[in-house]
Amino acid sequence: MSARPSPWLVWIPLALAVVLGALWFTAFRDTGVSVAMDAPAGTAVAAVEPLPDHPREPIPLDAEAPIAMRVYMSPTCGCCSLWVEHLEENGFEVESIHRHDMGDVKAALGVVPQLSSCHTGVVNGYVMEGHIPAADIRAFLAEAPDAHGLAVPGMPIGSPGMEMGDRIDPYDVLAFDSDGTFRVFNSHGM
Repeated sequence: MSARPSPWLVWIPLALAVVLGALWFTAFRDTGVSVAMDAPAGTAVAAVEPLPDHPREPIPLDAEAPIAMRVYMSPTCGCCSLWVEHLEENGFEVESIHRHDMGDVKAALGVVPQLSSCHTGVVNGYVMEGHIPAADIRAFLAEAPDAHGLAVPGMPIGSPGMEMGDRIDPYDVLAFDSDGTFRVFNSHGM
């Protein structure tokens, strides 16, 4: 019989990370702080790229060329970096943009609060919010539906970038419209 670590050794660091992340987000989301991590002091931060207002072309599932994606994320978020690694391992070429004003980024890209997570991506004119599996993004891009994007609200354990051993908590990948309405695109951990 193998020894299992105490549940406290798992939950205390996780709870601390969640609480500190929530405090950080609350402290900075409405302050108007818009300093990019890589920008020299006094440099204006680039505006968030606008989304196209025309239908998107499908990207076939068997496309061999890397799919370009821009990901906006906090410079201090480790799970965001892990999600970017997951994307790069699955055929995406990611440009990471470090921002301290993620609330403003989400508002500019039309992500309503109930769908939000820690990072926001833009690919082929769609918004990708949170820890979405790369396979779901590729399937969505192949469909090229009339939608605003995909979202995995919160930070579900077992989603890409939020791995904790073999544990996968049930979560849905939601396709959403610009008005915040959504439908389940795929489910995991059920």
